[in-house]
Amino acid sequence: MKIIYVKRESNVREVYRTRLGRLNSKVTYIKKYFLGLPFKTIHKYTHTFFAKKNNRVEKMLFV
Repeated sequence: MKIIYVKRESNVREVYRTRLGRLNSKVTYIKKYFLGLPFKTIHKYTHTFFAKKNNRVEKMLFV
């Protein structure tokens, strides 16, 4: 077993944005471990998948 090592973990979590509502985002953590216990987060990367929400009122055509 290594004394100090770096490990990367990814998971998907729900994030709430005021303009877009609930979004699924992929979060990747790069952590440094000492004797199997995490003691420092080196980097946190969040990739959010979103598109502009459509407003039904704007799409209605008044003839």
